[in-house]
Amino acid sequence: MILVTGGTGLVGAHLLYQLVLKHPKIRATHRTSSDLASVKKVFSYYTKDVETLYQKIEWIAANITEIPQLTQAFQGITHVYHCAAFVSFNPKHYHALKKANVEGTANVVNIALANNVKKMCYVSSIATLGKSLNGESITEETPWNPEDKNSVYSITKYGAEMEVWRGTQEGLDAVIVNPGVILGEGYWHSSSGRLITRAAKGVKYYTEGSSGFVDIKDVVKVMLSLMESDLKNERFVLVSKNLTYKEFLGSLSVALGKPVPSKSISKRTLLFLSSLDWLSSNLFGTKRRLLKGMIHSMFRYSKYDASKIEKALDFQFTPYDETITRIVKNYKA
Repeated sequence: MILVTGGTGLVGAHLLYQLVLKHPKIRATHRTSSDLASVKKVFSYYTKDVETLYQKIEWIAANITEIPQLTQAFQGITHVYHCAAFVSFNPKHYHALKKANVEGTANVVNIALANNVKKMCYVSSIATLGKSLNGESITEETPWNPEDKNSVYSITKYGAEMEVWRGTQEGLDAVIVNPGVILGEGYWHSSSGRLITRAAKGVKYYTEGSSGFVDIKDVVKVMLSLMESDLKNERFVLVSKNLTYKEFLGSLSVALGKPVPSKSISKRTLLFLSSLDWLSSNLFGTKRRLLKGMIHSMFRYSKYDASKIEKALDFQFTPYDETITRIVKNYKA
């Protein structure tokens, strides 16, 4: 039987849809506070037969930091897709990030080993890869530098990868995927979905930086193919298109029928606003919106090379324009 951790997240929900098409029963974990309706919403972008397919999922309320709950979820499991994670760039959340991402992944690995799980796929991030030197493309082999200005999120996701590699040394077959900014439907107020929601209202400014982007459907296809293949104990960058933030926001704005952002905002300005944001948070308890870690990443030029996965699986990524057109259409629906 297959287990998906973090089944109510962006990757987990889209993955579950593809899995229930192929299997009579799939088990998925969720936190008691999570919204199961979001999974049905994702299913609705694929099919009208939402309820029939949704009923194939056996939901188990299990936090990956709670070993007794997780142990129960692993009963009879042969393959694991570990998608659960805590995402935050707030330094105040470091201990929560470490507990969920590092310790939680250690629990998943340990219980997988104890239950003789045949194979695991871990969803990591390009945030765990090293930084570009001299404009060179970043690959799976680009070394991580702990002395860089790494965000608390990237530090804990890197720590999570170390737990997976430890598991492979102890006999667990595993693969890791490192997706770029994932573009997909269903989560318009979280993850990258917020970018689409904001662009729909009109965006005037852009930052000088770049990153790699990838379609959620491609991420899921690769995960499924890797788990069905003989490939093991390797990681793979998943990026279909490298774009500057100006290019990304421009293409998104055009697709949404909005004016293209034409003004660049400086890093100094955003750091100043971040200081005001910090002050407001400390004085009035407001939620942080501009974090230094986020700002530094918004001005970093990063170019990624995904040729390893293309060669390993003879895989072709979905053209970026097709991805944007589809997602905007579903957003407007």
